[in-house]
Amino acid sequence: MLTKKTIGFLGAGNLAEALIKGLISSRSVAPGHIVASDRMSERLIHMAEVHEVKVFNRNFEAVRNSDIIFLTVKPQDALGVLADIAPEIVQGQLLISVAAGITTASIMDALKNAGLKHFIPIVRAMPNTPATVREAATAICAGPGAGTGHLELAAALFSTVGAVTVIEEESLMDAVTGLSGSGPAYVFLFMEALVEAGVKLGLAPETAKALAMQTVLGAAKYAMESRKDLGELRRMVTSPGGTTMAGLKKLDEGGFCEIIGKAVEAATKRAKELSEGK
Repeated sequence: MLTKKTIGFLGAGNLAEALIKGLISSRSVAPGHIVASDRMSERLIHMAEVHEVKVFNRNFEAVRNSDIIFLTVKPQDALGVLADIAPEIVQGQLLISVAAGITTASIMDALKNAGLKHFIPIVRAMPNTPATVREAATAICAGPGAGTGHLELAAALFSTVGAVTVIEEESLMDAVTGLSGSGPAYVFLFMEALVEAGVKLGLAPETAKALAMQTVLGAAKYAMESRKDLGELRRMVTSPGGTTMAGLKKLDEGGFCEIIGKAVEAATKRAKELSEGK
């Protein structure tokens, strides 16, 4: 058992559910030590029936019953939720935020402005949607008052749904959001393009999809288990004058790497805008 402390989720959406599933299935936390709140009653009914966790329709009730508080609402709802829970926070609690673009300084300011009576350490995290299948890439960083122990606890919790990386400077979390936070969508689009190309060339849709998905999965696993860097792995399957070289040449002519770079930059910029309330 990872912890006997009660963990509360403010927001019971897909990410919160993925984390709850990971915590329970890994036997890190018992269902009886997990609570969740949400404004949608159907989500609360689902969480209670499927995962057997305690649910509340008011965020402050979840906070009253939690030692570790996960802020898992949409970024645009985060500051409002913080204002609602500030008076209920007590000494000894830990707040972990997964709200994209919301800085820990903004979180602390919102809490103080809403009547925070007791200081609370904050850890900021950015997981991604593969948390649903316990293959997330999660980055965490320490905010106000968070020490090594808080980071280690957060890392242990997020490790139940994938790999965890500690980021030393919070200013880099926007880049994390642009890369790994939004990254699954880029990969899905790439797979869609592979499938579409295969179908255009005569493959059955289900065949093209199966080949595309296994290719991406296999390439990622190969890269993770290999000691070679990505460039060397690419060169290993690129024979001079061969089929792969012909395909890569077209990608290069289309500015593939440049386009990916621009996509990450755009997502990073949007994360920064969110942190500025835009």
